Amino acid sequence: MKRAALVLMSCAAFALAACAPLVVQSPSGKLTPVNAHAIDGNERVMMKGADLVAYFTQNKDVQGNPSINSTFEKITFYFSTAENKALFDKEPMKYQPQYGGYCANGMVYGIPWGGDADSWRMIEGKLYIFGGQGSRDAFLLDVPKNRALADKYWSQEVAGSNAFIQRTKRTTVARVAHYKSGAELAAEVAAAKK
Repeated sequence: MKRAALVLMSCAAFALAACAPLVVQSPSGKLTPVNAHAIDGNERVMMKGADLVAYFTQNKDVQGNPSINSTFEKITFYFSTAENKALFDKEPMKYQPQYGGYCANGMVYGIPWGGDADSWRMIEGKLYIFGGQGSRDAFLLDVPKNRALADKYWSQEVAGSNAFIQRTKRTTVARVAHYKSGAELAAEVAAAKK
């Protein structure tokens, strides 16, 4: 009996841990889903505390300070300076990363996943975040095509949905017809650099 109870408790704990992204990354409101994480005692911190305003004003990735923050649409944003916080508070939508801060290259395949503060690009005044240098390089191979695909999947499938469910769907049972693996994309990037 004790063994069965232990197994049941272990399964319940695993299920709750797996469900965390269901809640944290999918708040109700205009911004859902988002690349948010529970840190520093805050339920949803955008992009692990990166100062979004710094991308626009300093053209670099800067970590925000948890004591300089704002909450917008149930999401906490950190800033490196009070001035950046004031700019954000005045126009919060202006500083939002595309695709909820998820990897723009992942969104080309309808997958809201990843997104590293130090892998990014400003394109026509908008902030695009990537899951790493390889994802960024792959996206930049054909920006108009990739942006059109990412915009399509974001607007038709991902925006307003649950990131965990969408990610599971597009990585398992319903991959897009033009899906490319990481190895295939790396080969295309390498060929383009020759």
